Order: sequence, then C-alpha cells, then structure tokens
Amino acid sequence: MSAELLTRLAHGPLGLSWQALVMLAVAGLLIYLAVARDYEPLLLLPIGAGCMLANLPHSPMLAEDGMLRVLYDSGVANELFPLLIFIGIGALTDFGPLLENPRVVLLGAAGQFGIFATLLLALALGFTPNEAASIGIIGAIDGPTSIYVSGILAPQLLGPITVAAYSYMALVPVIMPPIILALTSARERRIRMPYSQRPISRRIRVLFPIATTVIVGTLVPFAIPLVGTLMLGNLMRESGVVERLTKTSASELANVVTLFLGLAVGSTMVGEQFLRLSTLAILVLGILAFGIDTAAGLLFGKLLSLLSRGTINPIIGAAGISAFPMAARVVQRVAHEADFENFLLFHAMGANAAGQIASVVAGGVLLALMGAG
Repeated sequence: MSAELLTRLAHGPLGLSWQALVMLAVAGLLIYLAVARDYEPLLLLPIGAGCMLANLPHSPMLAEDGMLRVLYDSGVANELFPLLIFIGIGALTDFGPLLENPRVVLLGAAGQFGIFATLLLALALGFTPNEAASIGIIGAIDGPTSIYVSGILAPQLLGPITVAAYSYMALVPVIMPPIILALTSARERRIRMPYSQRPISRRIRVLFPIATTVIVGTLVPFAIPLVGTLMLGNLMRESGVVERLTKTSASELANVVTLFLGLAVGSTMVGEQFLRLSTLAILVLGILAFGIDTAAGLLFGKLLSLLSRGTINPIIGAAGISAFPMAARVVQRVAHEADFENFLLFHAMGANAAGQIASVVAGGVLLALMGAG
C-alpha cells in the first residue's frame, strides 16, 4: 500500500483526520448544549464555533494573519480579554450582602480549598507544577480566572481547561445539590437566617473596592490584574458618576469581548493537540476540584453554624465557590425545597460574592507560587 494511499485513509476523503472529525463532533456538541440546553450559551456557542473553524482542513483562520490567530494573540496570549470581562463582572456585582455580613468572607476562602488539593493530586499524576496549578484553578468555577491563570502558566492546556471551567459552571445546578444533600441534614437545611435590612452607606460601598484592591494587591501582587479590574468595575457601579461606562462595561463591552474570547479559546482546540489522555485527566480533575470546593465550603458552614449555635444555615457555604450568582440561586432552591418559607438568597449572595473575590486571590496566589513573570 502506497504512502499516498495511507495518508488519504488517515485523513479521510475530504482531507479530515480522525482527530479533526472528533473535534467537529465536539464543536457540534458544544453548540447543541448552548442552543438546545441553554448551558452558558454566551461562551459555549462561540467556543464551539471557534473549534469548528479551527478543525476544518487547511483552515486559513489559523494562519499568522487569520482572524482566530489574531484574536488569540491580541486578547488571550496577553490576558487582555479575561481582564476586560472582569471589569464587566465588577460592574454587575453587588457586594452589599457581603458588607452586611462580613463573616461570610470565610466561606469564600473555604470554597477555594479544592484548588490547592487538586493541584497536589495533579502533581502526583505527573503534570508539571504550572500545569497542575492551571488545572486546580478550574475548581474556582470562574471562567475568566481559569483562562487568565492557564494562559500564563500552561497555554498549551488552555482549550481543555476553559471548556471544563465553563461546562462545570453550566452544570452548577446539577452538581451542587447532591453534594449539599449528602453533607447536610434536613434540619440544617431548614435553618432560617433573618433578613437584614441594615443599609450600607454609599461611602462604604465606594471605599470597599478601593480598600480591597489596595489590601489584596499589597498582600498578593500577582492578583493585582484580576482584583484590580474586578474592583474597577465595581467602583464605577457604586460611584454612580459614570453610568455610561458602567452600562457599557457590563453589557456591550462584555458581550463583544466574550464573543472574541470564545472564538479564540475554541481555536486552541485543534484535534491533534486536544485529543490526548491528559485532556480526560483535566476534565476529571476539574470536576473533582469543583466537588472538593463545594464540600469544603459546606463543612466550614457547618462549623460556623455550630459556633453560632445554629443561627447560620450551613448550606450557604456551598455558595463560597465563584460561579456568581448561579451558586447562590442553587443554594436558595435547595433551602426552598426543605422549607417553603426559607429565604436564604441574600445570605448566599454574600458568600457567593466572597467566593468571587477569593477566586481571584487564589489565582494570584497560584501565580506567585509558580513564580510567574
């Protein structure tokens, strides 16, 4: 059998390798989940489209001056797109529930435990320190943070890490409830927490993002880009003097950047590099990190409940992961199922906002530990 015939068989009648065919199927699955199941459609749809365009034979989109290559080099390789998205996230985030009950910041910290536990496990499985740190950050369930950290430490793993992070974000309503039910009793889930209506002054709301940036930036300099852009967006929101910038950051800018980011990330999912055993390991380790983070937040919530003599419902600890605000809504749903009149959303939002800050701090800590430049 001639070498030419072997090549034609390997690449199929249309010049498509089996890896490319598989990735085209993966692209179709991502688009299906976005369109038919409404799973993170703002990102999964452009990621699927980028993956499809990158795996077509001889695609000029990946050439040096091709659109996908330009988007990656100009927005992902230099971490611009994730940071712009963080400005939009900050502009949308209300830290009022966190400011009313500062104790929940501990739940946000506990909700990052799985990141570092998974890092150690990934090291034991043979991943390099930079790769292990990038895999661990999936546990934050925060897509922009995962992209930012992995883009610096392990850009070769950016595709599977991003797909895992955003897929698990979409599956928060599926993954979290069984963990909550397994680690808490019906009595604990029925604990009611009073709804505080203590007003937070505009001065405190404006000072909070400034103080957070200064404190976190001083303690963890590698977190400055992440926390700085997040708090910039929040400062614009709370100041009330740049409403047009706030609205643009939270809507038009965030939407355009999300589109470009999804296409750029999808372009990294080329079959020959994506279809490896390491990709499967990343997916498994990522969901493990998610589960450990949720469990750690719950267990710390149980400790706070014990110390408070049952005045804190431990399930709000599950919202200590980043996935804002979906995790808080899931906690409210579980509480509602246990007690029709139990309203925990406000308190869960506080823990969820704390998790948002804790995840960017964790990202900075990982970069510092790995000695990123």
